[in-house]
Amino acid sequence: MTPIRLDGIMPWLIVLLWVITAAGIGAYGASVARNITYVTLADGRKRERRLPFLFRLLIPLTPNVAPLFRRALFAAKRQAITRRIVSAGYEDLVSAEEFLGLRLLMPLLLGPFWILMVRLAAVAGRSALLLKLQPGLFAIGVLWLALYPGLWLTGAVQARHREIQRALPFVLDLLTLSVEAGMDFMSSLQRNVERRVIDALGEELIRVVREIQVGKTRRVALRDMSERVNLPDLRSVVNALVQADELGVSIGSILHIQADQMRQRRFERAERLANEAPVKMLFPLMFFIFPSVFLVLLGPVIGRMIEQGF
Repeated sequence: MTPIRLDGIMPWLIVLLWVITAAGIGAYGASVARNITYVTLADGRKRERRLPFLFRLLIPLTPNVAPLFRRALFAAKRQAITRRIVSAGYEDLVSAEEFLGLRLLMPLLLGPFWILMVRLAAVAGRSALLLKLQPGLFAIGVLWLALYPGLWLTGAVQARHREIQRALPFVLDLLTLSVEAGMDFMSSLQRNVERRVIDALGEELIRVVREIQVGKTRRVALRDMSERVNLPDLRSVVNALVQADELGVSIGSILHIQADQMRQRRFERAERLANEAPVKMLFPLMFFIFPSVFLVLLGPVIGRMIEQGF
């Protein structure tokens, strides 16, 4: 009986295992990409809100490292991250322990994959420059993976704050008109919540209305919203409303004053951004537009000079 030679089978077996592994990873990534996540509003309605693909890919693995971040050493860090997650509107989708787990797992699990891809690209392309740049590319990729969760969370908070800042003057105008027309504050707030298209500010106001309906006082519900959002403009409005409630001042006049202030602040922000635009345009002008104009205008001249031997 002829013995089976394993040295001829092993390379094919290794290739088969790699193909099966790649197919499994691809199928898992495709299922994660198709998965749609929602947040549940205080009135039971759902809004689609997706985490980044890399987060959804690694969140099932975070329970393996979550006990590490439940220790008292990370208590302050957990509280700070929880506040930022709530401000970003992702309270139902990711917890502080999962977020800290992502910050650890992304460089540990995806870092070696990035290093392997850079190495394969350098070897396959036979690029001497890429081979020399490998250590720097390795470090940049792993560093980006470690910093990406924090950068994403900061961007999500800023985006939600901008959305609330844009909607706040309009909502205050509607509340002012409703109150001055004879409606009480809670009825006008509820009418506003029911009639407007749901945005970030609408989500928070829905929660305020529901909390008041289940027994919270108006002052506490408004202050809780201010703490959740952590936006100076909204905090100033809430403080003015709470003080008016405590002192018995007319809500209509306070809303009118706050609406004027919000419009003025929006105008000042727009003016500041317009003044910053020339400075922000300087870099693309210097490094992209001017060289392009130079090549278009002087390119043919330089080409003819080269042809004539200059």
